Amino acid sequence: MAAAFAHHILVHSKPSCSVFFISSSKNKNGFNTLLPFIHRRHKSSQTTLAAATDSLLQLGGVQISKQDVVKDEPTNNVPDLIFTKLGLQLHRRDNHPLGILKNAIYEYFDTNYNNQFQKFDDLCPIVTTKMNFDDVLVPADHVSRSYNDTYYVDADTVLRCHTSAHQANLLREGYANFLVTGDVYRRDSIDSTHYPVFHQMEGVRVFNPSDWNASGMDGTLYAAQELKACLEGLACHLFGAVEMRWVDTYFPFTNPSFELEIYFQEKWLEVLGCGVMEQEILKRGGKTDNVAWAFGLGLERLAMVLFDIPDIRLFWSTDKRFTSQFSKGQLGIKFKPFSKV
Repeated sequence: MAAAFAHHILVHSKPSCSVFFISSSKNKNGFNTLLPFIHRRHKSSQTTLAAATDSLLQLGGVQISKQDVVKDEPTNNVPDLIFTKLGLQLHRRDNHPLGILKNAIYEYFDTNYNNQFQKFDDLCPIVTTKMNFDDVLVPADHVSRSYNDTYYVDADTVLRCHTSAHQANLLREGYANFLVTGDVYRRDSIDSTHYPVFHQMEGVRVFNPSDWNASGMDGTLYAAQELKACLEGLACHLFGAVEMRWVDTYFPFTNPSFELEIYFQEKWLEVLGCGVMEQEILKRGGKTDNVAWAFGLGLERLAMVLFDIPDIRLFWSTDKRFTSQFSKGQLGIKFKPFSKV
C-alpha cells in the first residue's frame, strides 16, 4: 500500500495527481460498475445492527418479514442465506471498513461542496422492476433482468441490483445533489472476490442552464468537465497523489460514459464508472431543462485495496480478530491476517 494514506488523507482542493485520457472500444454491459446507479436522511449508526431473523425487519422505514421476501412461488428465487443479509447494513457501521470508506467519501463531498449533497444510506433494498431496470434504461432483453442474475421476490419486485434503482424517485422528489449508499444483490458464485451481496455508492449532481451558460460551454461538456474534476479530487482524497487516466466506455444510462483508473501498486486499478446522465432519465425524474452527472462505485472493491483485505467474505466476519482491527474508524489501517484455526 502507498504510504500516502497511512493516516487520514487530507482533502485536495485541486488534485496534484497526473491525469491522462485513453479511448476504449470495449462494449461493457454497464452492469458491473455504475449500477455499479420512503426515505430519510440518516447519520451512520454506531450500534451493531442485528442479523435478519423470522421477526420483522425495519428496512428504510418499511416493515419486512421473511415471508415477504422468501416465498414459495415460481417467480421467487431468494434463498434463506440472502434473507439473512437483509438489515445488516455494514455500510452504516462506523468501525467497519465499508462504513469507514463511506464516511471518508462523505467528508470529501461535505468539504468540497459545502454540504450540498444529501445523503441516503437506509433506503429499502426491495424495489420494483421498474425502479431497478426501466427507470435507468436497462433494455428489456438485457441479461441482468434474468432469474439467473437477479433475485426476484415476485415478477414485479426484486432485491435491488444497484443503488441506481433510487435515482429516478429522488430526482422526482426534487433532490439535485445526492449520494446513495446501500447493500445490493446479484446472483453470483462465491469466491475471494465475488459475493452475492455487496455495497455501492451512487452520486448524482444536477445542473441548471444558468450553470453552463455562464461557462460558454454546452451542458454536456460542462457536466463532463465538472464530473471529472470532482472524481479526480475524490481519488486523490482516498489514494493520495496517484497517476490517473480516463477510459471512454459504455453504460446504458450515461452518455458520454467514462471509467476512472489509477496507477496503484504498479498496476492500473479501475476505481469507478461515471458519465453524463441520459436525458431520458432526467425527463422521467421531472428534470426537462437540466443536465446531470452520475457516478457509481463498489465499496468492497475499493476497501479491499485501501485496507489490504484479501477476501471479500471477510467483510461479513464477526470474528473479533477482524472487527477489532478497525475499531478506530480510520483510513490507513492495514488488515493483519490471522489463523482460521
